[in-house]
Parts: sequence; C-alpha cells; structure tokens
Amino acid sequence: MEQGEKSIKKGGAFIIQECSSDNIFTPEDFTEEQKMMRDSVIEFVDREIVPVKERLENKDFVLTEELMQKAGSLGFLGVGVPEEYGGMGMDYVSRMLVCDYISGASGSFSTPFGAHTGIGTLPIVLYGSEKQRKDYVSKLSTGEWLASYCLTEPGAGSDANSGKTKAILSEDGSHYKISGQKIWISNAGFAKLFIVFARIENDKNITSFLVPYDPENGITLGEEEKKLGINSSSTRQVFFNETKVPVENILAERGDGFKIAVNALNVGRIQLGAACLEAQRRVISISVKYANERVQFKKPISQFGAIKEKLARMATTCYVGESATYRAANEIDKKISSLKNDGLDMQKAELKGVEEFAIECSILKVAISEDIQNSSDDGIQIYGGMGFSAEAPMEAAWRDSRIGRIYEGTNEINRMLLIGMLLKKGLKGELDLMGAVLKSKKEINDIGSYEQKEEFGKEKHLLKNLKNVFLILLGTSVEKFGPKIEERQQVLLSLSDMVIEIYLSESAILRTEKNLIKGDDQNIQIMMTKLYLFETVETILKKGKEIIPSISDLERTDDLKKSIEKLCTYNIPNVIDLKTKIADKIISENKYCF
Repeated sequence: MEQGEKSIKKGGAFIIQECSSDNIFTPEDFTEEQKMMRDSVIEFVDREIVPVKERLENKDFVLTEELMQKAGSLGFLGVGVPEEYGGMGMDYVSRMLVCDYISGASGSFSTPFGAHTGIGTLPIVLYGSEKQRKDYVSKLSTGEWLASYCLTEPGAGSDANSGKTKAILSEDGSHYKISGQKIWISNAGFAKLFIVFARIENDKNITSFLVPYDPENGITLGEEEKKLGINSSSTRQVFFNETKVPVENILAERGDGFKIAVNALNVGRIQLGAACLEAQRRVISISVKYANERVQFKKPISQFGAIKEKLARMATTCYVGESATYRAANEIDKKISSLKNDGLDMQKAELKGVEEFAIECSILKVAISEDIQNSSDDGIQIYGGMGFSAEAPMEAAWRDSRIGRIYEGTNEINRMLLIGMLLKKGLKGELDLMGAVLKSKKEINDIGSYEQKEEFGKEKHLLKNLKNVFLILLGTSVEKFGPKIEERQQVLLSLSDMVIEIYLSESAILRTEKNLIKGDDQNIQIMMTKLYLFETVETILKKGKEIIPSISDLERTDDLKKSIEKLCTYNIPNVIDLKTKIADKIISENKYCF
C-alpha cells in the first residue's frame, strides 16, 4: 500500500509535532484478515494452553516444546517471516496482533514464543545471507527447529558489548572456535539453533554466529534455572568449549554483533509491549468476574467504590496501551512501505523502519510491562486472601508479569535510552528538537486559548502545553549539563516519564477521536481518555517539580515552577465519577469490553 508523504512520520516526532486522528491506526481498524488471525490465536490459546496451565506451572518443558511446534504448524511462528522462507510475510500490525493475543494465558508460553519469533528468528531474516535464510529460517518459521538467543553473560547484562566469550579463527581459516559462558538463556533446553555473540580477537564490537545445537561440539547446558515466574519457559546457562562454527555462519559481518543485538532489542521491545496486552485483558476479565461473584456485606464486592477504583484503573491503562501499540506498529509499517518504495530490499527496509521508531519501542516496553504488573497486583487485591493462593489465577499472573520490566533491557535502562535517542536525533538534525525547545521557551508565558469546537479541543490544547513543559525542561537540562546529561540518571528518568505519558495520552485521544468521528459509541472511551490525561498531567507536574531545582539556577527555580504550573492548568474532571462509570461498564459486561 502506498503512503502519502504527509503520513510518514519520524520516530520521536510526536513530541514536537501535532498528529491528526485520521493518520493513525487503531484496533478498530483491523482488516477482516487480521480479525480472523486474532480469532485463530485466541482459539488456539483457549483450546491448547488454558486447559494445561497447571502442567505448565509444574515446569513441563516437553509440553512447552510441543505447544510451540503446534503454534508453528498453524503459522503463528512465521507471521513476520517472508513467504519464500516458509512464513506468512504479514505486516507489522499483524505481527503485533499475534504477539498480543498469544500472550493471554501463560507467561510460560508467551516467553518462549517471543524469544523464538523475535530475537531468535528475525535477526536471521534481517541480517542473514540467502543461504543462511534458506538453511535455518524455514525450519524456524514452522517450528521444526526452535531458536535461542545467547547474549547475556555473568559480567555483561545491560552492557551487552562487554561480553568475554571468545571466537578464535582456526589455522586453516575454515571455522571459529567459540569458548565462553552465557546465562539466562530462554529456550536453551529445547533450542536447535543458538544465535551466539562472541568477540573475535580484540575487536571493539562483538560478532554474532549461528550455532546449531550439538552436544558433541563442545556445547553444554546448565540445569534449569529456578525462577520467580514463567515456570515452563526453559531458562539455562549455555557453555561453549571450543565449539566449532564454520566461517560462513557469521551473521552479517565481523563486528556487527552489537548492532544486531541493539536492533533485535528494538524488535523485542515492541513485541514485549504487545505481549502484555492480552494478559492484561484477561487479568481484568478474571478480576471483574470474581468481583461480581464474591458477596460480602450482602452484596457483590464489585459494588464497592474501592473495587471500582481498581477496575477503572486496570481498564484505562489497558485501553491506552492498546492505542499506543497499534499506533506505533502502523507507523513502522508505513515507514517500511515507504523505504521499499524508495528501492530498499525488504530486509534493509524493515531494519530501518524499526530503528526509526526505537524511541516508541522503548516507550511501549516500559509502559505496558508496568501496566500488566500493576493490574495483576490489583487483581490479587480484588481476590483478597484468595489472591495470595496459588490455586487462584492471579498468583501466576503476577509472577509471570514481573519479568517484563527486566526483559529487553530493564525499564530503567529503556527510560534513559529513549531520552538519549531523542537527543541524538536532535543533534543529527533528524528532528528539529532545539528549534522546538526555543519555540517553547518563547511561548512559556503565553499558554494561548482554545475554542471548544471539537470533543477533544481542550484536551489537545492541554497536550500541546504538556509537550512544551517537557521541551522546556529538556532544554534547561541540556543547558545545565551539556554532554554530561547522560550521567544525570535521575533527571533522565523523570524526563522519560513525561515523554512516556505524553505519547500514551496522545495515542488514546487520537484513537477515541477517530472512532468518535466514525460515529462509534465512545462514551466510556472518552472517560478513560480524560482520566488518563488527568493522571498524565499530575505525573508531569510531579516529575517537573522534582528536577527543576537540579537543572536550573536558584534565581530561576521559582519562575520555572510557576511557568510549568501555568502550562499544566486545566479544568480538573470529576475523577471519581469517571472511575465509577468506567468500572460500571466492565462490571455490567463482566469482562474487559473495549
């Protein structure tokens, strides 16, 4: 599908530009094909995974492998793989849809699924030679082989490029001998192919290798790790002792390993965000059903305000997370399509397309992994004492969701990364970031006015002001610290929270507005959007006040605080009324229904 130039956005541009609702994609825009795929995935989960959850919780790794192979036979493992390599060659939105809906029943399944399809398969699709793709990708897309990604080492976690695993070229130049230790390796227990990162000689950057599993070739697996959750996802150490790897099994070029790792993480981040959504929907649905059934003081506990408070919060964050995820996925699709139209091949177009929206990928990973954690925690509380029992569903949901904040770079790392990436885009001239900062500073005392000609007129105006708040504080931070701003982690964390909430709020506003224009009943969606914007304003005010004394001179501190408060001025909605009505809707439907 050809895209108009105006519809092609730059990653991170949302913070300096306004976006129109007719230029975004929402879950309500799924094609019939996408709806059929979604329904097929839901049916698979309900038929194959839900009935065996207890076996998965009891660490039945054989079952996990069998389920993965069944998913492969149905085409789910190859959604993002080109048809010529045995896949379905579907767009990014469709890939996120599958990651989304296959995650609902068990982290023990969604983890191996994500590790295989994301970081296990796509690096070969995107960086592999034609021979490598033919040799491995077709086996991976059907589930004949399962893949594992061997990056983390005892001394190399967040600092991925510091790994000590070595690759030494043989005297005849035909192969490398890899020696080293990898830890926390998902799918290690049943993988037939490892993507292994190792350093050749004293190279600055690591190199990635495709290593088929062969215990006779110096590969040893450690025992299954004892973990907090995701019990039936295989996680082991992998030891390489002079493992012979043909030179043609280098993925891409020598020294490209770090680049591959970074881009694989971008893919993994947006997939992880998507993979938390259906889990959150099911947690909400299970919680509201229990709340409707549990009677205390002669009425269902769903009728109590304290329970409604939690249900409203859970539903709102889920709605907003959906909005942001599919907005970002579609932007990636449009960028990929544009690059292909410019003559790039599929692999390069996809690489550049995902890389372009690395900021959004980090935002989604952070926000939605925290939303599912908070929702499962609220779910336990709704269940009360029963929620603490392993016999009830919330215990496993809480444990499984906890890993999301650590996977694909911790949320703290991602928060700092996204601000760093934004500043880098500004320095490169890819975004007129400093121009936007200067404009915001000039307008700091002129918050303007708005006419309520549209449903979200005042909300959009407020959102513009919130962007100005962020830009002013970012600019002030850069003025104060210069290049050393990367050392001011607490400042970066606060700035990132502002960006995250702005992107999520804007996504919800645009989704609701788009569906409202189409004539859909959006009464409750409007309420959720306004509720989330209220929370966004409060977050930005709080985070702004926290960092202003650190980033500004003493004589400017009070003026800056007053300016921020002025920009964040708005008519506070009846928050309790909003929460009550949102909760009443899902209580009446007895499920998450948006």
